[in-house]
Amino acid sequence: MSYATADIATTLRAARETKGLSQRELSRLAGVPQGHISKIESGAVDLRVSSLVALARVLELELTLVPRKSVPAVQSVVRSTGQGTRALAEAASGAALKEIARLDKQLAGIIPSFPANTELAQIRRQIRDLQHLRIPPDALGQLRDANKALKELSSSHNLETIRRTLSDLQTLRNAAAHSTPNIPPADTGRPAYSLDEDDHG
Repeated sequence: MSYATADIATTLRAARETKGLSQRELSRLAGVPQGHISKIESGAVDLRVSSLVALARVLELELTLVPRKSVPAVQSVVRSTGQGTRALAEAASGAALKEIARLDKQLAGIIPSFPANTELAQIRRQIRDLQHLRIPPDALGQLRDANKALKELSSSHNLETIRRTLSDLQTLRNAAAHSTPNIPPADTGRPAYSLDEDDHG
């Protein structure tokens, strides 16, 4: 899944959760099959424009092509509403916490199968640390991948999977611990443009 597609999938999921809609409810309102919505949100399927437009309308989002030079101005306007970036980031953070809770639960079921494995204990420490950190919205995919890896581990008993998952979670934990919140206050900075600006001053 490309970065752009992942960003769109995260935005759609966050907007759905912000509105308090289940995938089933969104499916009914948008006329897009629930299974397709699930695949879109997990990045398992390429987005069709028709599906994206239908989902965006229900979620009160607008699908617009913007000249690349105008993107900063558009982002500034969205931030200035006080709801766009902040609401989506909070929803994505909530989704990340759910994934972390799933990781913890899965790990509790796996540890008895590997009683002498110290790397699983280290994974548990990373998970516990992540529960107390602000998780960046773009980390949701990594957490889902870790959940998939642990799910496979319960049947495959592949030690390389344990090492890879530990490494991925350590990287994510370190990034979360050393990052500053990327959510700007509602009214900081000068707007990208002003409708009543007087250049004749």
